[in-house]
Formats: sequence, structure tokens, C-alpha cells
Amino acid sequence: MQFKQVIGQHTLKKELPELMKENRLAHALLFLGKEGSGALSLALAFAQYIVCERASPKPPSAEGASLFGDLLPPPLPGERRLGGEADSCGTCPSCVKAAAFAHPDIHFSYPVVTKKPGTPPISTDYITEWREFLKEYPFGNAYDWLQFIGAENKQGNITAQECNDIIKKLNLKSFESEYKVLVIWLPEYLGNEGNKLLKLIEEPPPNTVFLLVAENESQILATILSRVQLIKVPLLEDKDIEAALNENNRTTHEAAARIAAVSQGNYHTALQMVQHADEDWQELLRGWLNAIMKTGPVAQSKWVDEVSKLGREKQKQFLQYFNHLLQLALKMQIFENAGEGYPDRDRDFAARLNKITGMEQQEAIITGLDNAAYYIERNANSKMLFMALTIKIYHIIKDKIVFLNE
Repeated sequence: MQFKQVIGQHTLKKELPELMKENRLAHALLFLGKEGSGALSLALAFAQYIVCERASPKPPSAEGASLFGDLLPPPLPGERRLGGEADSCGTCPSCVKAAAFAHPDIHFSYPVVTKKPGTPPISTDYITEWREFLKEYPFGNAYDWLQFIGAENKQGNITAQECNDIIKKLNLKSFESEYKVLVIWLPEYLGNEGNKLLKLIEEPPPNTVFLLVAENESQILATILSRVQLIKVPLLEDKDIEAALNENNRTTHEAAARIAAVSQGNYHTALQMVQHADEDWQELLRGWLNAIMKTGPVAQSKWVDEVSKLGREKQKQFLQYFNHLLQLALKMQIFENAGEGYPDRDRDFAARLNKITGMEQQEAIITGLDNAAYYIERNANSKMLFMALTIKIYHIIKDKIVFLNE
């Protein structure tokens, strides 16, 4: 993967090659970004840049640098040299292998489950599936990955056996590149066994680079956090998501703009919404709020039964859409032209929400929705969760009742 294939993140795409150019590359980097920010894509592009035979400078040899500088090979057609947004050439043998996630000096570690009964689970067992997953779902999350390998309800882990395998690999001599690179996806899945890697991370073999990609800093071992250089990956901008949907998914400009606004910088969510673009979340939300504030417990139970059949990803999207409308309602209370650029239906519904809720109530509901999405991600019972959320929302807004009619 090249930097030019990474969605958005223009500042980091410029700064990361500078680490190589100015010889400031730390031996362990942590790409910290929320789901859908593209942190894994950035790490993959940087790994390819590091091993690229033409883009990145070679490290000093044992004999020391040449007195007169090393001669760079002539540029390939279209090759981008360092300066500005530098990139790997994409055409040298190393880039071709890295793009296929098959470079012998780029190693991967990720959560896995036991593949064969009686054998310890290690990442190498799933390398074929991993390469396919990266090509098909570069913005996939842990749930997508575990479903992709058929883990079902099993919990993925990066085990002690995996740590031993990493130590063994990185202590071997590199095959082709001057560098050895290890990409660890979701080090949050490392338990205390991750301490096995501390000495290797702190004092790695020469020209060895660790690229850790994480979503939740608080779930990473403190002993590992203290030994890495933090690279914060921000959420994507709406314009970058919109452009990517137009270019990569052939989504209409109107639909792309609407999805980008709702996805809140999460391209994984945006892709999920494209797949379910025909879903009328607003109609479902209208039915819920009318059941809460107008028609009573029987309608509420019927609605909860209906939404519990949607499946986890659709439930999360629905909560995300409600969250988006509440945030739009908040903006419209504060800024005069906050609704500009949003679809008329969203703007109208947000105005209706402002009639039945104040800012404190909207913030309380947003917190409830965020908590519900968190528990859905962890396989909470959807019927119990949505019924509890229904009761909570009722108590938040019961003093201001307005029927939400079309």
C-alpha cells in the first residue's frame, strides 16, 4: 500500500517520510487512532515506504557512511522523491511484495483463535486469510476480522506463543531489505504475556522497526506504552470520506455527503452505511420516539422486538444516526447557520428534537446512545439493552412532549 492510497491524513502522510529522511525514525511507533480513522492503512503504507528500494535511504553500513554520500539510483517514471508528500515508488520488487502483504521482511501480528485443536494459536496460521482481509477490508475492525476467519463467538488473543514467535522471527537476519518491520495490529489483545516483548522492543536488533496499531490506549500494557513513540491518528474529515466514497464506491454525491456527515470521521461506519443505504433510519427513529412519548408500553415492546432482529451492525448504525441528529440539533441551537449543507429531512428532524429536548437532555441522550453502542459491540442482549434505553430516554424527555409526525 502506498500513501496515496490512504484516505485523508495528509499531515501524517507528509511527516512520516520525514522521519526517514531526517534519520529520526524510532524503533517502535504506536499509531493510535479510533476505528475507521485509517491507522492500519497508514502503518501499512509506512512499512512499504521503509522497505522500498528507491524511496527510503539506506541505514548506515557497518563501515560507516560514504565521505561523499551514497549515489541514489536514477528515478523511475512517476517516482516521487522525498520532499512534500513523499511515497514509496510502488514498482520496485520490494514494493510489489509489500503491496501484496508478502514481503519477507514485513511481519504481522494480530488477534487469532486456535486453528487446530491442541496447537497454540499464532498469526502465521492465518497469514493467507490476513492478506485477503487487508485487500478486501482495509478499514475492518476486530469483529470483522474474527468473523472473517470463522471465529464465531470465540475471543481472539495475541498469545504468549505468538510473542515467542515474534522474538524468534526478529532475531533472524533480514532476507532482502535493510530493515525488518513488525506490524502489530490491536496490541490491546496482548495480556501480561506482552511483557515477553519488552526487552525486544527496548533493545531490538539493528534496523528493526515496530509499528503498533491501536484504538484504545488505556487497554495497552503500560510497560509497552512507555517504550513507544506515539503517533496520534485523527478521525477523518467529512470531505475526505465523501471524496473516497465517490471515487472508490461510486456513491452519488448527495448520498456521500449525507453518509460523511453521519459517520463522524469513521470510514468503517461510512462503508457499512453504504451497504445499507436503503435503510430508513429516520422512519425507525420516528417510530421509536412516538412509542416512547405517545403510544406507550405495548408499542415500545413491539418496537424493541423489531429492532432486536436487525443484527448488531445495523443496530450500531441506527444509534449512530440518532446520535448524528442530536449533535445537529445541538449545533442548530448554538449556531445560526449550523444546518446548512445537511439534508432537509435531517435538518427538519433536528428542529423537531429541539422542540422536545434542551441541550442538557440531548447531551444525556447522546451519552446513553454511546453507552448502548459500546455494549452492543460486546454482545449485550439487544432486547434488554433497547428496553432499558427506551425507559431512560422517556425519563429524560417526559416533561416536554411533542408528537413527531411526518
